[in-house]
Amino acid sequence: MFDLKVINSVLEEMENERGIAREKMIDAIAQSLATAYKKEFGKRGQIIRAEFDMETGTTVFNQIKLVVDESMLKPELAEGEEPEAETTPEAADESDEQLVRFDPEKHIMLENARLIKKDVELGEELVFPLEAKDDFGRIAAQTAKQVIIQKVREAEKESALAEFGQKEGDLVVGQVQRFERGNLYVDLGRVTAVMPYEEQIPGERFRPGERIRAVLLKVDETARGIFLKLSRAHADFLEELFAVEAPELQNGTVEVKAIAREAGSRSKIAVWATDPHLDPVGSLVGQRGVRVSTVMSELGGEKIDIIEWSEEPENFIEDALSPAQVLSVTIESEPTDDEEADDNRGHAIVEVAPDQQSLAIGRGGQNVRLAAKLTGWKIDIVSVGGEELAEADADGSVDITAPATTEVGQDVDMMDNETGTTTKPELPEEDEETSDRDVTDEAQVHEIDEVDTPEEAEDLMHEAEDAGPGASEDEVLEEITEANTQDAEKKD
Repeated sequence: MFDLKVINSVLEEMENERGIAREKMIDAIAQSLATAYKKEFGKRGQIIRAEFDMETGTTVFNQIKLVVDESMLKPELAEGEEPEAETTPEAADESDEQLVRFDPEKHIMLENARLIKKDVELGEELVFPLEAKDDFGRIAAQTAKQVIIQKVREAEKESALAEFGQKEGDLVVGQVQRFERGNLYVDLGRVTAVMPYEEQIPGERFRPGERIRAVLLKVDETARGIFLKLSRAHADFLEELFAVEAPELQNGTVEVKAIAREAGSRSKIAVWATDPHLDPVGSLVGQRGVRVSTVMSELGGEKIDIIEWSEEPENFIEDALSPAQVLSVTIESEPTDDEEADDNRGHAIVEVAPDQQSLAIGRGGQNVRLAAKLTGWKIDIVSVGGEELAEADADGSVDITAPATTEVGQDVDMMDNETGTTTKPELPEEDEETSDRDVTDEAQVHEIDEVDTPEEAEDLMHEAEDAGPGASEDEVLEEITEANTQDAEKKD
């Protein structure tokens, strides 16, 4: 009836590619045959089971009946009588819930069952062989096909859960499948995972078929199958990348205490070493920064600040604001354990020098915001003069106040208020001879400047050359003046 060679090849392929055990596939085939038999030859209410023999390719069909007695059955209804509807589920007794209505197709009374098997007990199943059939109709074959498909999907779900259920929070590697409606679909081999838009690093673009690393953020079992959620923007992804590069994180000698991350821009990570002779920051930085550089390359150049975690909040807050240099940290209030309180976080005021204001606050308040997330404290940045510059909370909100006007700003205000007029300085008095000479020279220059066209200027230059190299400046000026006078008379 069946081609065992084809069936064996299919079972081997399903086991290798989809991870479905051979026994589960054989059980799915047997259940599909039992369903097809009941659809074609069975009666309503029958319980039919099939046993498929992979050695011979034959199928044995059996009918199953449950052994019951009067105490396990509900009272029979009279002809035309309808069962009473219960008002509430709580009204039914637990014993009544176990009672069943007798059906001769799936039940057999204890007295009759002992005629077949003497030592039979209540609740035991009796097996009755059925006639073997192999000429199923089209509807029965289609029903068997649907049963096999359903069983295959259930087996795939179980296999995926067994494989990825224990990998939640770990780093996985897959191939980009497609990008649809902002979601990135990644092929992990047996299943397809989804990376939502909010879990992607801003600015990253992947091509189909490209390898991608991400952290398995969540594993859910749904009606349509298994759902795997990936993330590259989560803080766990940063920790897993460092765990790959730093063996100290894998063996537990270095622990990650806190991570504050703004994916694609900047991150801060606080580490602590169980061994006092080990440098936790150096373990993540690596020799000449090779470890942190590898992680930054994976994240597209995202800046990473690695600091050492401290039990003292003053030291921890001071290091969290690096690379800015902090003058002092004042604890205003300690964190509380009261969950009902509006704000149970601690409050600290940090004083910095004027030249460290920009570093402490960061661009758009990013540095102080990440420090507040990392420490879990509410941080206020104050300048040396006592003026509050920025206020950051652990939830990511930052309130930045512009610093006071500096001397440069005061100079700018003074320049804006001044008028734009200037006065000519007075010249010192001179004697009469010098003054007369200056006036004469100015008049001569004025006369020389009275040239309207280039042709006139060229004629004057030729006249100066004709005067000879031995002529004095006064003679040249006299000739030029006479020429201008003659030209003026001609025009008149």
